Amino acid sequence: MIHSSLTPEPKRLPARFYCSNAGNEPVREWLRSLDPEDRRVIGEDIKDVEFSWPIGLPLVRPLGRELWEVRSSLPRNRIARVIFCIAGEHLVLLHGFIKKTQKTPRSEIDSALKRKKEGV
Repeated sequence: MIHSSLTPEPKRLPARFYCSNAGNEPVREWLRSLDPEDRRVIGEDIKDVEFSWPIGLPLVRPLGRELWEVRSSLPRNRIARVIFCIAGEHLVLLHGFIKKTQKTPRSEIDSALKRKKEGV
């Protein structure tokens, strides 16, 4: 008999990267530009969302218009956000950025909305 704790839980909502018509994956490219520790923190947070969806604050906050943000606290008192939507059985990573202001800038949300409208 296999003990159930040895069987990995399936992801409730697997993540995938938004891909533009030109084949670019902006969130993947942004993540690659970060240092390894920042990538690790953000990756762990995204993984927590994949396995625990639906999940709320402090990790995930709704932005409205069917967008949510993963809220990551990075080393050296920095904050990262990854904006995503749900498309079918996937969490689609639309836009990522290092947050420099208290409120999520409208331009960051607009970038995610534009990508969502282009097709996910």
